Amino acid sequence: MSAKQRSFKYWLGSGSPWVWMNAGAVSIAVLMTLGLLTVIAVRGLGHFWPADVMQGQYQLPGQPARLVAGEVVEAEQVPRARLAASGLPVEQQGGEFMTRELLKVGNRDLYGADFMWVVGEWLSGVQHPAEMTVLERREWGNFYGYPVALKENGQVIASGNALMPELQARIQRSNGLVSRRTALEKSDIREINSGLEHLRLRRRALELDNALTAGAEAELKARQAALEARYQVVETQLAELHAQLARDHLVLRTADGHEQDIEVAKIVRAFQPNTMSFMDKMGHYFAKLWEFVSDDPREANTEGGVFPAIFGTVLMTLIMAVIVTPFGVIAAVYLREYARQGWLTQVIRIAVNNLAGVPAIVYGVFGLGFFVYVLGGSMDRLFFPEALPSPTFGTPGLLWASVTLAILTLPVVIVATEEGLARIPRMIREGSLALGATKSETLWKVVVPMASPAMMTGLILAVARAAGEVAPLMLVGVVKLAPSLPLDGNYPYLHLDQKIMHLGFHIYDVGFQSPNVEAARPLVYATALLLVLVIALLNFSAIFIRNRLREKYKALEH
Repeated sequence: MSAKQRSFKYWLGSGSPWVWMNAGAVSIAVLMTLGLLTVIAVRGLGHFWPADVMQGQYQLPGQPARLVAGEVVEAEQVPRARLAASGLPVEQQGGEFMTRELLKVGNRDLYGADFMWVVGEWLSGVQHPAEMTVLERREWGNFYGYPVALKENGQVIASGNALMPELQARIQRSNGLVSRRTALEKSDIREINSGLEHLRLRRRALELDNALTAGAEAELKARQAALEARYQVVETQLAELHAQLARDHLVLRTADGHEQDIEVAKIVRAFQPNTMSFMDKMGHYFAKLWEFVSDDPREANTEGGVFPAIFGTVLMTLIMAVIVTPFGVIAAVYLREYARQGWLTQVIRIAVNNLAGVPAIVYGVFGLGFFVYVLGGSMDRLFFPEALPSPTFGTPGLLWASVTLAILTLPVVIVATEEGLARIPRMIREGSLALGATKSETLWKVVVPMASPAMMTGLILAVARAAGEVAPLMLVGVVKLAPSLPLDGNYPYLHLDQKIMHLGFHIYDVGFQSPNVEAARPLVYATALLLVLVIALLNFSAIFIRNRLREKYKALEH
């Protein structure tokens, strides 16, 4: 055997090839993850940038030309034969490929669709007019056109160069009025309705107990009358706000000459992207980003923000963590410290490990059948008979979604905690017992605190899995739209029976159930990036706590 062969054999025997293979595999995985996150970030965050609006003449062969205006969303090269097969009058002469562009033309209430495909070779006279204005509306999506006149109670108050400054002031005023109206609807009216419902249930409970005396009835009627009087005041305030919101109107002319009258109260913001500087666009961009994370959704979840989904995801995950941690720790402590180590314990461990591989949708079906219908229905009959036949806990909600995820992630916490308990040196237990501590004191004051980093590891894995689950949540409490948050100032403050929104389900709904696919596509990427960031934030918080605990008990381990 030559020296080179001996050297190669020694290199193989040293294990270096496996080290390099593992390092290469990890590097590829990291690069793929970073690449995926980059694609999601670019496609999602780019949606909020105010793109320039073009206008040009679009003429199909043999047909009259027409003016079109909109944002160029994407462009692609398409085979000429494919365009001809789609019914377009494509001539046979020319190159093999033609350019096809997707325009966001907006004006859905006029054209019936927000987007249209155009052939680039048939588009001529492209320009970017400075006066082209984009209106972001509360309904019907964007509107593209030229401002003609601003009216107050039917009278023209601004036109020409003075129109845009006055329009911005009127939009700011109407946004303030809309915020006041939303606050009245979400706070005052919700509180009044909650009070009226509480009185109704109280009256029904007294009737079931045969305790509805004349005095109790009079007290309930007096409280109801006070709430109704308060409702009348709020209703009057809402009527005044509606009258003020209906005052201003804006008249615009589209690129093809159609004039449209739009109520200013239905406009979120107006801007002219073709004249905006880079800093103006940056300000607009960050304002849109803030709206995305802080506002409620609108337009079938394709516009506005996702704050209720963020809140629901975080709250449900925290409640799940509070539920799963004690149960997982107690189960692991029993299996490791108290249970007799025999065939039955081994069977239980195998069952726990197998539970980790059960499909998530199975947990959803179990949660719906047992927690919602059996346990929730029993709770309604025992504790909320006055509300029947309307269910209180016998319907999907925040509590059952959290409990279902706790059952789903319980095996992870049990296994991680057991491994942490097994790593505690025996000498520490014996030292504690030698100093006079009981077995229980040794366990709960010495062993379990030292195993807390392993428990946090299990919790981190549980949070990472639970926060991204969608399939079981569709059955046990997550819905498409729940603008009312489950945490508010009305008793009992945390409404565990209320349905919630979730970022994972929001992605599914926007991506696969939206009637406006092209408008929803960028929000799928943006929401997916946000979900990753939320999970990362929850995990980093748990990792920080775990590292602190690890440093605290490191000296004892040595």
